[in-house]
Amino acid sequence: MSNCTNRMLTQTVGGRYQIISHLGGGGFGATFVAYDTQLPGNPQCVVKQLKPQTTEPLTLQTARRLFDTEAQVLYQLGTHAQIPRLLAYFEENQEFYLVQEFIEGGDLSQELIPGKQLEEKQVIRLLQDILEILEFVHQQQVIHRDVNPHNLLRRQPDGKLVLIDFGAVKQIATQVVNPQRKTKVTVAIGTPGYMPSEQAHGNPKLSSDIYAVGIIGIQALTGLLPEQLAKDGDTDEIIWHHQAQVSPALAKVLDKMVRYDFRQRYPSASEALLALKGLKNPVSGTVVLPAAHQKQTAKFRPISPAPIAIGLVGLGLAASVSLFNILNSSNATNLYNRGKTLYDLKRYPEALAAYEKAIQLSPEYAAAWNGQGKTFWELKRYKNALDAFDKAIQIQPNYLEAWIGRANVLDDLQRYQAAIDSFDRALKIQPNDPEAWNTRGDELMNLQRYPEAIASYEKAVQFQPDYYQAWSSRGWALHNLQRYEDAIASFDKAVQLKPDYYQAWYSRGNALSKLQRYQQAIDSYDKAVQFKPDYYQAWYSRGNALVELQRYPDALDSFNQAVQFKSDDYEAWGSRGWVLHQLQRYSEAIESYDRAIQLQRHDYQVWYNRGNALYNLKRYEEAITSYNRAVRYKPDDYEAWYSRGNALYNLKRYEEAIASDNKALLFKPDYREAIEAAQQAKSQMDLEKSKSEKPALIRLLFGDTTRPQ
Repeated sequence: MSNCTNRMLTQTVGGRYQIISHLGGGGFGATFVAYDTQLPGNPQCVVKQLKPQTTEPLTLQTARRLFDTEAQVLYQLGTHAQIPRLLAYFEENQEFYLVQEFIEGGDLSQELIPGKQLEEKQVIRLLQDILEILEFVHQQQVIHRDVNPHNLLRRQPDGKLVLIDFGAVKQIATQVVNPQRKTKVTVAIGTPGYMPSEQAHGNPKLSSDIYAVGIIGIQALTGLLPEQLAKDGDTDEIIWHHQAQVSPALAKVLDKMVRYDFRQRYPSASEALLALKGLKNPVSGTVVLPAAHQKQTAKFRPISPAPIAIGLVGLGLAASVSLFNILNSSNATNLYNRGKTLYDLKRYPEALAAYEKAIQLSPEYAAAWNGQGKTFWELKRYKNALDAFDKAIQIQPNYLEAWIGRANVLDDLQRYQAAIDSFDRALKIQPNDPEAWNTRGDELMNLQRYPEAIASYEKAVQFQPDYYQAWSSRGWALHNLQRYEDAIASFDKAVQLKPDYYQAWYSRGNALSKLQRYQQAIDSYDKAVQFKPDYYQAWYSRGNALVELQRYPDALDSFNQAVQFKSDDYEAWGSRGWVLHQLQRYSEAIESYDRAIQLQRHDYQVWYNRGNALYNLKRYEEAITSYNRAVRYKPDDYEAWYSRGNALYNLKRYEEAIASDNKALLFKPDYREAIEAAQQAKSQMDLEKSKSEKPALIRLLFGDTTRPQ
């Protein structure tokens, strides 16, 4: 906090608003919570202080005019129930102040946890809630300019979203007039990641807000921050479908919301809202198991190094009496036990309240802080959980359960090295803890430090030889080091200990496939789907192994199972199309490729295969269109250039065919088929040219013999 901000605390501005705390701020000013000393009860309000970048008279005059205009706009917007009311605005000491309604509640960033994917129905509801507010804003012809999770509050107690911090207000503070007083220069308003290109260049549109809302939707579905989303190098469009479980209908709406070109987006909130409401029976998101490495999290365990003994409460008649006594006691020990009982019953909000009361009575109660951390973790409030575990460790540095809990939270925050450091501290306290060694190995896997991960898993099985999850995880680490035989031995140990461990059977099949032992791989995949019939990853990999053995009908059955259990698996649809292609069922293959493309438009291989199927049906123009998409997404795909040349040749477009073959040769100069194809097209073009020149030569020698009409 700056010295200037510190000086503001306890001051009174506008003759009535006493500053009590600092909420935040940036280059444009600061935001405070204040008491309104002239109203009964001194209610809280929010005071925004806006500081022009210079007090040069012309700049100040411009800022004053903007301030007056934007304040009037905010007053009008505040008539909406989910936008804070403007209570007052004034200028004081060449600084501008807005006073707005205080909204109690956390912001949306606390709900959009990195790594956590929301279900589709939740995301649709969230988008509708935001767009319903924005619809009113856009109807006033106002652009918010800074829609992002931090500017959407979940109001208590009604749980409704409230849109705050309109970006136009920041323009007052960022406005500058150059020394020649001819042009005005402004800093782009918005938050990186949520701000589209036209807004970054100082030319926001209503659809700029739609882009921001679309990014929030993609963030909720993928669990990724905006800066983690990949973009197409040619079009700058966001590539995200493969990162989420999303229906094609919602994906289409979101794609339109975040188009790079603002003209291709929904023009305002009304149109975007209408599109969302038009979705029929949105599909709920599903939890997807890791393809081969099933992570085992070290669970919270009652190790109880805490200074207060913890008794377990049973579920019989006597326990009911005990529970009654616990719930009605007021001292810290009993409040802690109450919290633990409620935690065991998965009544987490009530458990949290009990732990908090215990801490109020005994602030140095490490076990209560640890219990609070566990409860926050279950509620996915990771920052709060981390703070609670840190407090428990501060009080009792050798608190093993708190160190492990802290590591689990850091894992959920994707702070893997910090998680490893926490497990290392836990293992110094208790070196023979197999779960801690196993989960430490998982963190090292996340960082692709496979040899260290193997050493960690080996420690786990040293202290617990029947730890089948650790044996399987060790196998996956060995697989990543291409030590496939060793990996198979590790998977064998896992399934020996737990014969129905389908993840290990699946991973064993993958290692066997790498060794080209396809029939054995198929046998392993069969085991995986025997114990988990809807295990689509195993069906998909089984299909690939059958393809290697050229058992195409069986492979087709396998891919059919894969898309039955996961209809949005574009890779399975693509592989299914390829198998149909091999069976010469070209029309069905094209339909399968089209399903794959609906789910993932940027897969060049699917476009190429689709072109080949169309070629075999002699639909050359359509084939060329498919090949064009293939080379758009992979410009050095020499096979696509060559096949494109063949289609052009069949259309007698010889010059274009030669150019396409030459493109293939540019990327693979020794491509014999392309060399021969180019020569053939050149010969055919020369032949056609000579045929057309012969009649002209006859006319030149003997005159025009054509009869007059």
